[in-house]
Amino acid sequence: MSETGLIDRLPRVRGKLIENAALKDITWLRVGGPARVLFIPADEADLARFLAETPRDIEVNVLGAGSNTLARDGGVDGVVVRLGPAFARTEPLEGARLRAGAGALDKTVAKAAAKAGIGGLEFYVGVPGTIGGALRMNAGCYGTETQDRLIEAVALDRRGRRIVASREELGYGYRHSDAPQDWIFVEALYQGEVDDSDAVTRRMNDITARREETQPIREKTSGSTFKNPDPALSEGRSAWQLVDLVGGRGRRVGGARFSELHANFLINDGSATAEDLETLVEGVRADIKALTGVDMEWEVKRLGERAGR
Repeated sequence: MSETGLIDRLPRVRGKLIENAALKDITWLRVGGPARVLFIPADEADLARFLAETPRDIEVNVLGAGSNTLARDGGVDGVVVRLGPAFARTEPLEGARLRAGAGALDKTVAKAAAKAGIGGLEFYVGVPGTIGGALRMNAGCYGTETQDRLIEAVALDRRGRRIVASREELGYGYRHSDAPQDWIFVEALYQGEVDDSDAVTRRMNDITARREETQPIREKTSGSTFKNPDPALSEGRSAWQLVDLVGGRGRRVGGARFSELHANFLINDGSATAEDLETLVEGVRADIKALTGVDMEWEVKRLGERAGR
């Protein structure tokens, strides 16, 4: 199918359709080939109509802030949806509740909650990415996860139907939800607790300081590479400890390396390809499997096709 043929098969939209959009420009690892078409919907109704009218044989993926995504060098042969400002609103509500669009940055939601005197969401200041990704993977840090504060989430399915799902219906586990893969989250409702704004802000500052001391947050990174394995299988070792065990800390392939500061963080030194990064991770993953029998699971989402495949 030619590029012109793909965009001609898509419905008319009020938002933006961009051909051959460079994913390396909008993902934190700064690698990857193009998306055949990037769609930035004007609002929820625009996205719903697009999903309802796009032929089913056209692949549709969603990309948030690109913080936890490895876009492969071969690009994405389909449509990538990116939620823009219309999906980034936050709204404090009575009863220490807060509504947030799925395109809002996690740290923006934490700050909005603090400003409104709502406690319990400050953990989001330590989670890179957007609320949509947090809903999909039950994101969290330092002992609190999305499921601990979520009341319900709103999503659109591949037919454009609006679905309101409770926390229980989402089937959350560690860095996992049972939400169907074709759902695109658009909104979340959270329950916090009435708190002093300054006290919430101090806790957020503590989280930020801790991250700066222990994680390479100022480099081109995707955050945690592997999910922490089942302690019963790993003899209580976390992901970074297993990476260390096989000599992964600081290991390189081309311009890719595992961080010296935090062994579970993947780094692009500025010259890496997606293939460098994936080869590095798969090599460390194979070494961990061979030494310990633990089959490590990627936390980073891989999007698109490897070059030449």
